[in-house]
Amino acid sequence: MLQPELLTFGETMALMMPASGKGLEYSSQLHQLFGGAESNVAIGVARLGRRAGWFGLLGHDPLGRRILKTIRGEGVDVSRAALTPEAPTGLMMREVLMGKTSVYYYRKNSAASRMAPKHLDESYIAQAKILHVTGITAALSETCRATVIEAMHLARRHGVKVSFDPNLRLKLWSIEEARPVLLAMAKEADIFLPGLDELKLLYQTEDWNEIVAKLRNLTAVSIVKGGDDETYVIDKDSVTAVPYFRVEHVVDTVGAGDGFCAGFLVGLLRGYPYPEAVRIGNLVGSMVIQMEGDWEGIPTWEQVEAVLNDVNHIER
Repeated sequence: MLQPELLTFGETMALMMPASGKGLEYSSQLHQLFGGAESNVAIGVARLGRRAGWFGLLGHDPLGRRILKTIRGEGVDVSRAALTPEAPTGLMMREVLMGKTSVYYYRKNSAASRMAPKHLDESYIAQAKILHVTGITAALSETCRATVIEAMHLARRHGVKVSFDPNLRLKLWSIEEARPVLLAMAKEADIFLPGLDELKLLYQTEDWNEIVAKLRNLTAVSIVKGGDDETYVIDKDSVTAVPYFRVEHVVDTVGAGDGFCAGFLVGLLRGYPYPEAVRIGNLVGSMVIQMEGDWEGIPTWEQVEAVLNDVNHIER
């Protein structure tokens, strides 16, 4: 098998959602799905026609085995992932009531929280073109934090570009705990993928010009999501705004950011300049929110090209 161009790792959890429009409290049937920021991106990259690898720890239980088989079935290399009998697969439950999404996590002491630097394969990381990491992994435990930081160091040592999405999750840690860790990780990245709301919390300011000035102090090119109907590419010399793709019907916004990351990173792997790669990311994100699920709505590259080329779907 050809080696992955993009590598990522982190916690993937089983996901349970009501089978009907009822809330969890009153639903007797649940859909069994799964999700995780990093595995969502890996699946997206594979669907979009590039080679991706994902690794992490899952429980050696029915949920973990199902997740691993499904990620593998999506064409993602999972040769460095592992099932452990020492801890369970994490679980999250999600409901949508009156248009508001609520998520409940059962991840304390999960298998993924036991990841440690010893689980990294330096030669595997060294052969990739891009390593994509998120702040979620750093928030899971001290050993996870050490693992993601060491992975970034290994990637830079071997000339592998590091993509970092802070993915700030205040249910996992406070902003006071997260801020120094995430800002330090941003300094190690080649590509920084924050949301505008995250930057306001991390930099403790609402002032756009001040945020841009701070981003320009980084080595990374920053891709800022969540602007006024546009995504921004910020480097030392310029700020480029790339418009969103508008959709008529939004079904589920969860996973949109991961879909964007997958599309954007595939754009870079295809050699596109940053604004064009962001345009692909924006398009993929807009397609994801039109279907329920964390990763199920991520399109294939053929579907992306059809939209870009304005090709109408004909069912015979």
